[in-house]
Amino acid sequence: MKYIQDLKEGNSVNDIYLCRKKQSLVTRNGKAYDALTLQDKTGALDAKIWDPGSMGIDDYEELDYVEVHGDITVFQGKLQLNVRRLRVCRDGEYAPENYLPVSSKDNGEMFAKLMHYIESVKNPDLHELLQRFFVQDTEFVKAFRLSSAAKSVHHGFVGGLLEHTLSVTELCDFYSKAYPILNRDLLITAAVLHDIGKTKELSRFPKNDYTDAGQLIGHIIIGTEMIGEKIREIDGFSQVMSDQLRHCILAHHGELEYGSPKKPALIEAAALNFADNTDAKLEIFKEALQGTDSKEWLGWQNFLDSNIRRTIE
Repeated sequence: MKYIQDLKEGNSVNDIYLCRKKQSLVTRNGKAYDALTLQDKTGALDAKIWDPGSMGIDDYEELDYVEVHGDITVFQGKLQLNVRRLRVCRDGEYAPENYLPVSSKDNGEMFAKLMHYIESVKNPDLHELLQRFFVQDTEFVKAFRLSSAAKSVHHGFVGGLLEHTLSVTELCDFYSKAYPILNRDLLITAAVLHDIGKTKELSRFPKNDYTDAGQLIGHIIIGTEMIGEKIREIDGFSQVMSDQLRHCILAHHGELEYGSPKKPALIEAAALNFADNTDAKLEIFKEALQGTDSKEWLGWQNFLDSNIRRTIE
């Protein structure tokens, strides 16, 4: 099997991939075609079937494993597969573990590190809140460890939410040492909990798509509600600390136009926003650069608002 990350312009493809997304569209000239997103554990690939009614194209649906034959081209700076033939595969013809993108880091080791930060929180209310999520709620823990952090922007793989959360928490721990004015317990708790709403915003793999709640409400509000529900189970939880923690979650995207209902009003909320943005942006850079060995300019990257290239030594 040739993985998506190894494909290059001009390659001929004759392999099995997961059809993650399928759209039946029409060109400006009124000709029907299919737009697909194919996936394996190394990434995703745009594909087009320009003659979906031809004899060489089986009937297929999203989440089918399909054997495709075609050629790799470049369109608007991105690889694209033009599919000539497509066949739906039977059970036993593929190994599902080859098709789900998975964190390169060990899930168990990451979770153990995150638990170390959770145990370091001394405030009794915040410590109890974290225990309610990460020790007592086994269903939440399972979802958290398997979830991605995004559909496609960054950390869009199994374990991505855990990897992103740990990185943000590590950055916040560094900030708390560099800037003692920060309330470390509040900041670490906010870092650990900032994206828990993504366990309900996104469906599990292999689909990894927005749920109805994700589309209608979004992970920031979902996560704030999840935190509020747990807080109400804890007798005597400080209202001041509850308000401050939930503010950090509501403000962690930093700007209203980036989806935050509030802008940071606490220094801990600002620190959380910086950590979240740092990890997300650097991961976007990393994933873009890992997708190619080219030392040329890679083209405009919308989420980075810049044309980028690899550093030349």
